[in-house]
Amino acid sequence: MGSFSIWHWLIVLVVVLLVFGRGKIPELMGDMAKGIKSFKKGMADDTVDDDSRPVDAKTVEHRSDESMRAAREKASKG
Repeated sequence: MGSFSIWHWLIVLVVVLLVFGRGKIPELMGDMAKGIKSFKKGMADDTVDDDSRPVDAKTVEHRSDESMRAAREKASKG
């Protein structure tokens, strides 16, 4: 009851072929492959852009507890 038999899979295959037709499935797989290639190319381009971009080294100065409380109070008032 938990797994499908070969007959279940054959019926599913026949229904899929009837719905999509024999020519549509390879077309869908081709479109999916093009999408994956385009995604990989975009990821590679993004990596190249990140490496060539200069990195600005900025430091963030942390506020002391007193100034944090004052900033919160100022934000809550305004």
